[in-house]
Amino acid sequence: MTVNVQLADRPTARRVPGRWPVTAVFLLNGLTLSTYIVRAPSFKSAHNFTDGRFGLTGLLFALAALAAMQFVGRLVARVGARAVLRTSLAVMPPLLAGLAVAPGPWWFAAGATVLGAVHGTTDAAMNASAVAVERAAGRPILNGCHAAWSVSAVVASLSTAALAHAGVSLAAHLVTAGALLLAAGLVLGPRLPDTGRAEPADGADGPAEAPGPRAGRSRALLLLGLTVTAVMICEGGALGWGGIFLHDARHATLSLAAAAITAYTGGQTLGRLAGDRLSVRWGDTRLFRLGAAVAAAGFAVAVLVPRPPVAVAGFALAGLGASVLVPLTFSAAGKLPGAPAALTVSRLTTFTYTGILLGPALIGWAADLFGLAATMAALVPLLALVALAPRPRTSGPAGW
Repeated sequence: MTVNVQLADRPTARRVPGRWPVTAVFLLNGLTLSTYIVRAPSFKSAHNFTDGRFGLTGLLFALAALAAMQFVGRLVARVGARAVLRTSLAVMPPLLAGLAVAPGPWWFAAGATVLGAVHGTTDAAMNASAVAVERAAGRPILNGCHAAWSVSAVVASLSTAALAHAGVSLAAHLVTAGALLLAAGLVLGPRLPDTGRAEPADGADGPAEAPGPRAGRSRALLLLGLTVTAVMICEGGALGWGGIFLHDARHATLSLAAAAITAYTGGQTLGRLAGDRLSVRWGDTRLFRLGAAVAAAGFAVAVLVPRPPVAVAGFALAGLGASVLVPLTFSAAGKLPGAPAALTVSRLTTFTYTGILLGPALIGWAADLFGLAATMAALVPLLALVALAPRPRTSGPAGW
């Protein structure tokens, strides 16, 4: 189904109501989580964690996020995304600061678990809000929102490196960062669009009924979920194993091996900055298939060409192609008929986190059996399948 809408009649990026506040949520959430991640060595050292025990705190964080996501869709459908996000943006920064002053390892583990739950809530609610703004505007914005998240990771890593080099303590860093993020969240909260609340059925009076536990479960959503899980497994391969692959299998220097991650994230950020404009020009389905094909080609270069500098360029190409896949999948989930968009987006977020959790572990297990080179090469046909996977019919426009 196509919609005959002239580009001149569509709202421009500057005139899309709610776009910039929602994009700012992605930035703040990304800054909070990325700061937590890049400070992981400091946390581990401060509490004398073994590798296994520190890994357990990461697992608790992820499981708490997954658990929270199961309830966010119904909560947003009942009270709206703005209420949820105003609360979570006020809670996350103090939790981040509290981790820096946790009096012991058990307090840290408990704080990380709660932070994971609040982050999972924020992640699902902000994507639901962005999808609602996108649908109301009639033009794509999801790539730009996810680009803000990518930029936040770069800012957090660079600022943390600079502060650590300057000798700033963990507590001073995170307490200051928490205060700034809290202030930004309090200023941003009232400006967020009130989106995501389920509308009453036609002809009904009063508020909408909360969706039931089976709402938002469909074959179309399962197809999108499996697609995004495959994408996140491949992303886990690039970010978690790309540098190791170059160092161990291609005998690259440590500095060149580390460049694989920078190349992938750099390509991803550039692709997302241009993704919304490309979606308007080519349509979601065509851009998705092209992005998956480019990502597969980039992975093929990265893992099959024996020269490390060329492999780094391949990872950059893979990041460029993969950049649009997750935002476009969230956009498609928000257009599925039969359930509030907040609920379908929340369900899809569970699939993305499943891919993030499973990806690095599955690749590690397969590498033990078949070798890392063969395992990384298997990501190429996986992305080819993503490019060829059928796209579900949606209630919104097929293109923009």
